[in-house]
Amino acid sequence: MLQTTKRPDSPVSIIGAGIAGAWQALLFAQAGHAVTLHERGDEAMTDATSHWAGGMLAPYCEAEIAEPIISRLGLRSLDLWRRELPDTPFNGSLVVAHPRERNDFERFARMTEHHRRLDAAGLAALEPSLEGRFRDALFFPAEGHVEPRRVLPKLHERIKAAGGTIKFCSDVTANELDGIVIDCRGLGARDEQPELRGVKGEMILIETDEVQLARPVRLIHPRWPLYVIPRENDLFMLGATSIEAEDTGVSVRSALELLGAAYTVHPAFGEARIVEFGSGLRPAFPDNLPRIGIRDRKISVNGLYRHGFLIAPALAELTLAYVERGQIDNEVMQCA
Repeated sequence: MLQTTKRPDSPVSIIGAGIAGAWQALLFAQAGHAVTLHERGDEAMTDATSHWAGGMLAPYCEAEIAEPIISRLGLRSLDLWRRELPDTPFNGSLVVAHPRERNDFERFARMTEHHRRLDAAGLAALEPSLEGRFRDALFFPAEGHVEPRRVLPKLHERIKAAGGTIKFCSDVTANELDGIVIDCRGLGARDEQPELRGVKGEMILIETDEVQLARPVRLIHPRWPLYVIPRENDLFMLGATSIEAEDTGVSVRSALELLGAAYTVHPAFGEARIVEFGSGLRPAFPDNLPRIGIRDRKISVNGLYRHGFLIAPALAELTLAYVERGQIDNEVMQCA
């Protein structure tokens, strides 16, 4: 654990205790700043975008469609996850496809790196529940995943252990706060960043003890990749859609596609119990890239899109480097 040296003359207030704000608060508190993290919701965080996230730490897989900056930030973030939460599962991730999506599968293989191809026997050895289901797979051994609803409370505890303060049910504005203010409100920041939009990601939580998986499985899909992400207590998260809509429901079409695709991964999912439907709105700028905005002593961290858990640690490190050393990362920082 990093040692901290308190500097009461350098207060830092952070608005928003989701994944972006939590990492900002943790790194600033560890660096010795007097940190206060404000969250307008309660401790359960059920209204936060993070509550509905998949928690995949998959920079190599994301390279298929994401800009290189996402891979760069994601790779650095893997090191920070390992450093701060050593029990984070890094069991890798799998990509599979049915024969009709063979061309898309091969394209995915060409567009990504740091994977190895498994034949049917190799896949069965890695994930016995998938024996006989697919003729081959791509295995990304360096990737990991977290369970957002469990890891956020852990980060909050680490913040307090480092000397930070967390205030839930604290609906504040930057103008009410002294010192450096870091705005991590996501879509709540549209009062100052009107170009932000919400991109809906839907998920379904199911329960079955007939399938065991040690790592996320990504199924190539005609419209979006289906993720089957193992959780504790025989739970699996199915997701995640990316829909240009700002309602928070789950459509019948999406539910049918997610459940149907999961059934094709393993028929036992057809007998699973549906525990929960839900969706979250991910904050995104028009280019779908993250942005750290700097104006005097106010900093905004936003636009993490569908990569929140993957890139939040690295963004926090960049913000800290700017505050302490004036270091600028031209790919993500904008100064007013």
